[in-house]
Amino acid sequence: MSSNLEVMVDFEIKSKGKFTYIEEGPVDGDVIVLLHGLFGTASNFDETIRAFKDGYRVYLPILPIFDMSVRKLSVYALAEFVKEFTDYFELENIHLVGNSLGGHLALLYVLNFGDSVRSMTLTGSSGLYESAFGNSFPRRGDRDFIRNKINLTFYDKDTVTEEMVEEVYGITSDRIKCLKMVKTAKSAIRHNVGGQLGDIKIPSLLVWGKQDTITPPMVAEEFHEKLSNSKLVLIDKCGHAPMLETPAEFNLALKEFLLEL
Repeated sequence: MSSNLEVMVDFEIKSKGKFTYIEEGPVDGDVIVLLHGLFGTASNFDETIRAFKDGYRVYLPILPIFDMSVRKLSVYALAEFVKEFTDYFELENIHLVGNSLGGHLALLYVLNFGDSVRSMTLTGSSGLYESAFGNSFPRRGDRDFIRNKINLTFYDKDTVTEEMVEEVYGITSDRIKCLKMVKTAKSAIRHNVGGQLGDIKIPSLLVWGKQDTITPPMVAEEFHEKLSNSKLVLIDKCGHAPMLETPAEFNLALKEFLLEL
């Protein structure tokens, strides 16, 4: 399985069966499953993996966004893929952690296959509202457009690296990958889960950047209102990816949440 999301990662990328993934930590540790976003790479969770791998068994499956057929691709198909992953590795009592699209997949996983989930953490999650590109999707071959759109992800624009720009540029320069990315984004927008959130009773943590312009803080507040067993942590001077832009604050919030369980 090939994916642009496999590059620029500090941890070994493994392959087994049809899955490509990161696996770190003690075999007998409680299980954390990390779910990256549509434009997020596996490396976005490097600091999270580093912070938790000594006490938890941490998995990060590479989502097959660019490997699924266009016909099959949807947020539901990706959630089913995550279920196949957890079944394959026989993971139980899972702590699900998802950013952006990954948060949306965590929600769908809990709603449809929730028996094995012990807790859920959402950060900058879609599922209620998002504005990843406004009314426009990435222009193929336009680095400046891509850079400007990536800038919207962060409060501190210095967080944006040339590697990030080149990764997204490489994806959007490929016609088929660009089509799949657009279809996934539209599927996420179309499949709103607001009406189902009352069905989720497991402990849930919401970690949000106060300056998130893609899924603004009002989205976090609505999640907090509708998820009856939830805790909300807002981080100042932070955008759409707290685990990447403010990893110390994100990891502290997650550690405290897991210890409270």
